[in-house]
Amino acid sequence: MKRKEKKIYKKAYSAQEKMKALNLLKHSTFEYVAHRYHCTIQTLYRWRKIFDGTLDSLEPKYCAPYTPHPNRHTDEEIKHIKDLIRRNPHIGLNELYGKLRLNFSYSRNPVSLYRFLRKNGWYENVKKKVKYIPQPYDTPIHIGEKWQFDAKYIPRDCYVGDFKEDRRYYQYTVIDEATRERFIYPMRELCPQSTVECIKRAIIYFGYKPKVIQTDNGAEFTYTQQTKSDKVHLFDQFCEMMNIQHKTIKPRTPRHNGKVERSHRNDNERFYRWLKFYSYEDLKKQMKAYLERSNNIPISVLTSRDGKRKWLTPKEKRKELLLLDWNVIE
Repeated sequence: MKRKEKKIYKKAYSAQEKMKALNLLKHSTFEYVAHRYHCTIQTLYRWRKIFDGTLDSLEPKYCAPYTPHPNRHTDEEIKHIKDLIRRNPHIGLNELYGKLRLNFSYSRNPVSLYRFLRKNGWYENVKKKVKYIPQPYDTPIHIGEKWQFDAKYIPRDCYVGDFKEDRRYYQYTVIDEATRERFIYPMRELCPQSTVECIKRAIIYFGYKPKVIQTDNGAEFTYTQQTKSDKVHLFDQFCEMMNIQHKTIKPRTPRHNGKVERSHRNDNERFYRWLKFYSYEDLKKQMKAYLERSNNIPISVLTSRDGKRKWLTPKEKRKELLLLDWNVIE
């Protein structure tokens, strides 16, 4: 049985639309005009009745009388509010509410006072938050130019083994900006030692070291404040030894490390949403299989240098750049 479609009518019509409908009605049927303008036949009769030859007669008219709300602010309360604001132009909402309640027995809710002030233009000059406009980012086009490095918590719900309150696992993620190829590895601790161990494994996995590693300002990557005796962070020591530049992003701006942050969101949707592991070894095994899978998923921004091939996988982009940049074929 075919389902009957529900008719949808417009809520308001301009005077020009009404005039066009009445002109069309001169040489068409009521049914056709009602279907054309998505209104009822009774509406057309009403428009024709009120039409006196002028466009003003078709303008929307609201004849309902104004009925003030019975619980509105009284004239006396409004006078007290305006007097306080006039004497204290820079008074805040909390202070204003306190003075009204203390001196004039004001018993309304603070939200009612806020709505009254907003309705009367008290908050019109409040500065609106300027929307952030992302700046153009210079993504490297050569392999091994820059890595983004970050760590995240592995959801505790994924762990189905013997539960312990202090048991936490962490995922370290390294991503090459040019190829979007990633290396991920689970760790039991979020500390400088784990950071250095992960980056060593990443260098072995990729087969090369980068010129720049970009991280946030977490304690596992760097010291945010100057330490006693100018102690150097363990990860900074490793980067200096390997002749790698360690670059940190601006504090509290994770968008500057956007590629690795976006990959973490994809991990939550593709991997951790379904993951169940019972031990650390089981987690490593499943994460290794997922790493192989994620590096073979096409990405819209990965295209060949000549522009002929689009939606390349990180593995395919890696092969192309190895051949073009280093003349190496895997």
